[in-house]
Amino acid sequence: MLRRGFVLRAVLLVLLGAATPAAGGDTSGFVVNDAHVHLTNYIQEGPSAREFLKTMGTRVGRAALFGIPLQQTWSYENSGDFAPTYYLQTDAPLYYYSFTDAWIAMQYKSLSKSEQTRFDPMITGFDPADMYAAEHIKRVLRTFPGVFAGIGEFTIHKEFVSSKVAGETASLTNPAVDRILDLAAEAGLVVLIHNDIDVPFAKPGTEPVYLTQMKELLERHRGATTIWAHTGLGRVVHPVQSATPTGSAERSPAHLDIIGAILADPALAHVNFDISWDEVAKYAVASPEATQRLAELVNRYPDRFLFGSDEVAPTDPNVYMHVYEMYAPLWKLLTPEASEKVRKGNYARIFDAAKPKVRAWEKAHSAQGAR
Repeated sequence: MLRRGFVLRAVLLVLLGAATPAAGGDTSGFVVNDAHVHLTNYIQEGPSAREFLKTMGTRVGRAALFGIPLQQTWSYENSGDFAPTYYLQTDAPLYYYSFTDAWIAMQYKSLSKSEQTRFDPMITGFDPADMYAAEHIKRVLRTFPGVFAGIGEFTIHKEFVSSKVAGETASLTNPAVDRILDLAAEAGLVVLIHNDIDVPFAKPGTEPVYLTQMKELLERHRGATTIWAHTGLGRVVHPVQSATPTGSAERSPAHLDIIGAILADPALAHVNFDISWDEVAKYAVASPEATQRLAELVNRYPDRFLFGSDEVAPTDPNVYMHVYEMYAPLWKLLTPEASEKVRKGNYARIFDAAKPKVRAWEKAHSAQGAR
């Protein structure tokens, strides 16, 4: 009787295990992976990694985990006793906060081995206008071997943010960025870069200001697996518009034509796009026609898109899943294969390919030490 009871309990545990998504690396039972989420906000506050696991729950399998590389200054002369927590709440400058990488690393290391398989940490606490930025990345990899899988989200041009950052303004033509991407290719690091495709309130029918520079940068670094965040869009950086003969404008397909041309270019085969941020999702679901056009592009290039929430310091599961749910009209129009890849498969493929390369780089350079 004792043996039969033991067997029955064992069978029950197996059945329960099959019905519940695994806590470890098997994310087949989950709905989505998150290629873009910030554990901390603009004043470096947020949940612990273990608390965030509870927020992910049984719906989000894996997440690319990073902080915010910029700290918002609380300038008493600017806002008095009001303590700003977001960059739009004050005119005071932002500055790079390199400790974010150590914070993320220690959060990751505080987890069990099984819990760690749910996260792919990213290095982001560097100034892309600094020629020493690549050295910072090397130093982080040597200090925390076995932790990081990529770099980013780091920003070059971003509406309302770039002009607030103290020090030199980042640029796509700055050789410091080339040094960063050279190292990413050498070490196998996934690159997640934010760069607005255009300036805010751009005139319809004009060439997006940053498009040529961005494409040239990406072409120079074909060895670096790169994710262009938000397809280059923002809060007021709208989808590129094309002017009609009458002077009126129509939103996308001009923007999707640009993205499609990049996806079709063999020289940019290493470039992927994430569809993160609710500000971006609003364009995708603005109308049935807009959603249909995006779905057609994704179905044509299902290996090149990844879902991301772009939530900041998320603690509420319902709020955290809001962006995913905004895309419900898109999920319905994708083929089953494309939907699976965008929601989970592309994430797993990209990050699983990167980690062995990064571990090999760390092993090869562990004896060199910091310089």
